Amino acid sequence: MQKKIFLDESEMPRQWYNLAADIKMQPPLGPGGKPISADMLAPVFPMNLIEQEVSTDRWIDIPEEIQGLLKIWRPSPLIRAFELEKALGTPAKIFYKNESVSPAGSHKPNTAIPQAWYNKQFGIKRITTETGAGQWGSALAFACSLIGGIECKIFMVRVSYEQKPFRQMLMNTWGGKCVSSPSNETAAGRAVLAAFPDTPGSLGIAISEAIEAAVTDPTGETRYALGSVLNHVMLHQTIIGLETKKQLAKVGIKKPDIVIGCCGGGSNFAGLAFPFLYDKINGADIELIGAEPYSCPTLTKGSFIYDHGDIARMTPLLPMYSLGHNFIPAPIHAGGLRYHGMSPLVSAAVRENLVTPIAIHQSECFAAGMLFARTEGIVPAPETNHAIAATIREANKATLEGKEKTIVFNFSGHGLMDLVGYDKYLRGELSDYELSDAEILGNLEQMKDYPKPN
Repeated sequence: MQKKIFLDESEMPRQWYNLAADIKMQPPLGPGGKPISADMLAPVFPMNLIEQEVSTDRWIDIPEEIQGLLKIWRPSPLIRAFELEKALGTPAKIFYKNESVSPAGSHKPNTAIPQAWYNKQFGIKRITTETGAGQWGSALAFACSLIGGIECKIFMVRVSYEQKPFRQMLMNTWGGKCVSSPSNETAAGRAVLAAFPDTPGSLGIAISEAIEAAVTDPTGETRYALGSVLNHVMLHQTIIGLETKKQLAKVGIKKPDIVIGCCGGGSNFAGLAFPFLYDKINGADIELIGAEPYSCPTLTKGSFIYDHGDIARMTPLLPMYSLGHNFIPAPIHAGGLRYHGMSPLVSAAVRENLVTPIAIHQSECFAAGMLFARTEGIVPAPETNHAIAATIREANKATLEGKEKTIVFNFSGHGLMDLVGYDKYLRGELSDYELSDAEILGNLEQMKDYPKPN
């Protein structure tokens, strides 16, 4: 009846797992449609991170100094959700990996600290980035403060900037500078504001602004950092799943039946799921489920295409499921999931039928979050609610089937700074948004002349 499963610090993983070693990938392309070289990424990222981005080594060592910094909160606990199980009346065993215990309250510092550390090793003085709900921006500001000697500038999607003022304050507390995106500080931001002055903003716009701010620095001492999507970000997050496998073994569980994460750009899903995906590739019977918002159905309604990661088309063409880089999602409260594209690695896994994507409306997700808060006691982030809603669906399915399944989901962050969303839910003021197929096809039509993945 053990509730919390811990690892000793000495049991922390010493290597990250790289799925790129075990799955077929299409190369990113440059403006001319040819595969990009590592040198082409050099104005945006430091070379030591570029090496991780293009690596096909299965295991990559975690430097000791990074391990030491991660130990501020890692290993994170794996928790058995007994009270949730009881409320559902399910025979399923439900476990959640509690990533909300980090100082920033989410899984994001797992990659923020390595990225800040590698940038400093390369001599970088300033980092720019974007953030949706503010979890990534908070994490990078925290990491830069911890590492020391690096300035951090964050372009925060306007609707989240207005919905979540405490996230701004948190970034500023850690020394970051947070501005609303689109802003007047970049050509990309000014262009959007001129065309759509009332836009709620999007991660695609904020990425354009952050990249522009980095590559136009005449000193060459600024680089850009991304909190999701890219291979090296997925890599850093796999510490979540690697720890989880060790923790399940401690209570005699050789493998889970179902692994669940929410999907925006892909990082927290990948962090938990990729180590188990390695087992599935090698014959294990495990179902991997990625839950995304109905209002931003990248995996469930998007197309697998080459597309840009940002609205100003400053990024390379990435092979991914996408709704089109010009897509502006509805202003749902799960701001971290409002992204038009999906990690190429996650996309490849979905394309090979190794991962099952599902879309869930935000009303069902908030209902799931309320049940979790009233049983397990922790208020989840709106993003995390998608994984909880998917977990409840699977637990109820186990009840109907009369099967005792082991379900593990990633509790990717707490919702203590997202209480406005809960207040709106309790007042009956939240709306569900669903895109029509016509809207999606119309947006994707703009990419009809782009190169096509094989």
